[in-house]
Amino acid sequence: MSVADLFNNMPGRFQADKAAGTTMGILFDLSGDEGGQWYVNIADGKLDVSQGAPAAVPSATVKMASEDFQALSSGSLNPMMAFMTGKIKVEGDLNSVMKFQSLVGF
Repeated sequence: MSVADLFNNMPGRFQADKAAGTTMGILFDLSGDEGGQWYVNIADGKLDVSQGAPAAVPSATVKMASEDFQALSSGSLNPMMAFMTGKIKVEGDLNSVMKFQSLVGF
């Protein structure tokens, strides 16, 4: 599945019942063939995805290769191991990224 497809399908993976009171914005900055920036905003029990950097400062920025994002999304890359080995770099609130992971099932 392409990176764009993964982001477009993300609202369907979103577990709104676990997101009560959660407000955050995560910017994904992906390098590689399918690289680019995608912004995922969670507020009012909804998840919205847009391509490009947001006007507001995100809660966190996740930097990684697009291939690693695809592997993470499919479950073939362990997120904790990817973070520990430097495949994923997080700027900002790491807790937001961990909460995000639980809300979209990565």
